[in-house]
Amino acid sequence: MKLTFALMSAVLAASVSSVPMKRDVDPSLVPDFGHAANVNPTGTGDCDGAVNGTNGQPVKVPCSCPPDRNSFIQSLNANVNAGHAVNNPSIPVTFPTGQDSASKVARIQASLVTLQNLNGPGKGCPAASTTLVAQQAALQKRVFEEFTFSKRDVDPALVPDFGHAAGVNPTGTGDCDGAVNGTDGQPIKVPCSCPPDRTSFIQKLNANVAAGHAINNPSVAVTFPTGQDNVSQVARIQASLVTLQNLNGPGQGCPAASTTFVAQQQALQRRGTVDFLY
Repeated sequence: MKLTFALMSAVLAASVSSVPMKRDVDPSLVPDFGHAANVNPTGTGDCDGAVNGTNGQPVKVPCSCPPDRNSFIQSLNANVNAGHAVNNPSIPVTFPTGQDSASKVARIQASLVTLQNLNGPGKGCPAASTTLVAQQAALQKRVFEEFTFSKRDVDPALVPDFGHAAGVNPTGTGDCDGAVNGTDGQPIKVPCSCPPDRTSFIQKLNANVAAGHAINNPSVAVTFPTGQDNVSQVARIQASLVTLQNLNGPGQGCPAASTTFVAQQQALQRRGTVDFLY
């Protein structure tokens, strides 16, 4: 029995490390492009996009944009399964399945990332070939209004734990041990004030969630779905990472290494693969 269990564990470990997660997204949850390709071709490869420019005329986009929906969803599936844009791995991708506004915003963000990186880093179709940005803005406004009128903060119980304390082994120069070891096997040094006080951190997180983006870095979307599925939990950690790293301005905050957030996120992504295999 022990031998059988060991064999199964070995097979599972090999599967998790070599076989990508094959759980496709529900096509009904993929936002519509809101625009068709090949509208009013100029004869030079450009066509009308879904968005008007400052001159009141449609922004020109490649006539092949937006792409065929079926092939787009295939690319979206690959990104969701990987947990990041396959063609631009530094950009995380989550696709929560909830019907709350925050989950919908996250799904549009996943679609935008996929659209703009179809063929390589930053090589794809422009956002202006769709109405995705307008859809996202409308939902973010709704999230903000819901928060404003209900005064509903995020549930502190759903905010991931830092997994590390501030002020560990100070060097006397303002640096302390972080939660993550470097390639030399020693803790990475981080500011001794990191991670921040949890109460003040949650206040910053609340503000970002209410706005739908990082207040101090508006180009970075923030969602905080409340589901208990792995994807929602990954999205909540991502929101916490964004808040952590932009506490005082764009890219001005505490490093991820001052917490175990990244390890927690990776563990959830691996668990999603295991759940699928079983």
